[in-house]
Amino acid sequence: MNGPGGLRVGLVQRLRFRQACRRNDDTILGALSDPVAALKSELLERRVAIVGNARALADTAHGASIDGCDLVIRINRAPMPDPRSHGTRTDWLALATTLKEERAATLRPQRILWMSHKRKRLALWVALRSGFFLYPMAEFEALRDKLGAPPTTGLMMIDFVSRSGAESIELFGFDFFASLSLTGRRKASQVPHDFSAERRWVEQLAARDRRIRVN
Repeated sequence: MNGPGGLRVGLVQRLRFRQACRRNDDTILGALSDPVAALKSELLERRVAIVGNARALADTAHGASIDGCDLVIRINRAPMPDPRSHGTRTDWLALATTLKEERAATLRPQRILWMSHKRKRLALWVALRSGFFLYPMAEFEALRDKLGAPPTTGLMMIDFVSRSGAESIELFGFDFFASLSLTGRRKASQVPHDFSAERRWVEQLAARDRRIRVN
């Protein structure tokens, strides 16, 4: 398997990586990640769009507004059924599920951020990709404790960007599972998140942070 710069990744390296994933060993996995400061620098004074996967987004005409932002962040499998509603750009991909490398190639993100606390799901090709970032476990745990449930990938991303020097933060496709998700058929009761708590959290954040707008 090839790593950065086309270098061959040997069996020992692959086994060491998989062992680190199983053990949630962020000392080893974190060494593959770009630092938080690098991402915060890219967010500084930028107009950021964070695009969720609510089905209701498909009924809008937000695509031009999304693509008009300086930096577009999409979530997990990043469905884009129509440029009119969803736009076309993906600068960062916030990922907490399995994704085929071929799908990532079509999205062409500059960065893939591994957001899940379940490190065992992290694929080696993601960790070796240029622009890889490992979302800190401590930040996941802090949000989980505030919400009383594991946070969604979208909420983690909103929290992360809100603690940066971004000029503005536009949220698209976030209705907290009212219209379900474009990437699955599960209902709110079938996933381990508290969407009411997440809605309150975002509303309170937007009330005190004028940069944030929920579209």
